[in-house]
Amino acid sequence: MRLPDCEAWAMFACVVEHRSFSAAAQSIGVSKATVSKAVARLELSLGTTLFHRTSRRLTLTDAGQSLAERAARILAEAQAAEEQARDAAAAPTGLVKVAAPMSFGLAHIAPAIADFLKLHPGVEIDLTLSDAKVDIVAEGIDVALRIADLHDSTLRARRLAPVAIRIVAAPSYWDARGRPAHPADLGDHDCFGYTNLPNAIWHFRRGTEEVSVRPAGPLATNNGEAMLPALCAGLGVARLPDFLVDADIAAGKLEAVLADWAGDGVALHLLTPPGTLRPARVESLIEYLSDRFRRSCNPR
Repeated sequence: MRLPDCEAWAMFACVVEHRSFSAAAQSIGVSKATVSKAVARLELSLGTTLFHRTSRRLTLTDAGQSLAERAARILAEAQAAEEQARDAAAAPTGLVKVAAPMSFGLAHIAPAIADFLKLHPGVEIDLTLSDAKVDIVAEGIDVALRIADLHDSTLRARRLAPVAIRIVAAPSYWDARGRPAHPADLGDHDCFGYTNLPNAIWHFRRGTEEVSVRPAGPLATNNGEAMLPALCAGLGVARLPDFLVDADIAAGKLEAVLADWAGDGVALHLLTPPGTLRPARVESLIEYLSDRFRRSCNPR
């Protein structure tokens, strides 16, 4: 098998771009004779003339015109491959912008970032914590963590770990108001609202039965952790992820109910903008976070 003369194709593409053998040679950093020989070698291999040459003018032949775009693609792909290989071989350096939910970010992402920076001292992290949905493309975010029932998106998404959702209140609240036997019973309870999801509805499923409940109560907030003092004080019911409430459940401060009912399929996802080529610093952080949280949102 005869291999293609990639160097000649690349030099042909440079001549086409600069419309001059001399200018192409200068941009590459070689002599004009080297470029001329490479193009002549390609013409001989193809059995066709690529340029009309005069003392004043250089123009593409019909064959050269038809091959110019392909030559440019060959050059661009080779350059991209080399850049990606250099990035992979070099120690990651530069800035990575990260977005994460507030409570989960404080408890788990911030410590993970600290450990990552110890391993990669050349990397800088700009960490934004917010429970609001961030447009990662518009904001220039490289990596985003989201805890949600993720719908179809143009973003690249990696599901890392499931997140169990608990229906919780203080034991004193359940003792005073009664423990619900069915999700529909929650309509008679003071249920705290999460304002980042306006008009949010709590969904439940058990076997073939599905139930929806619209929460209403004395407290609404844009952060789940902010509900905990009112919950522990016996002022109402909340629907919160396991990493926020399991410690208080274990300590007897909160009690979960309706455990035999499944909620929405919530999980921790890692999101990145569309596209396949990413700098080594971003790839390194993605792999680090994926390994750390792949099985649990509560890594130990």
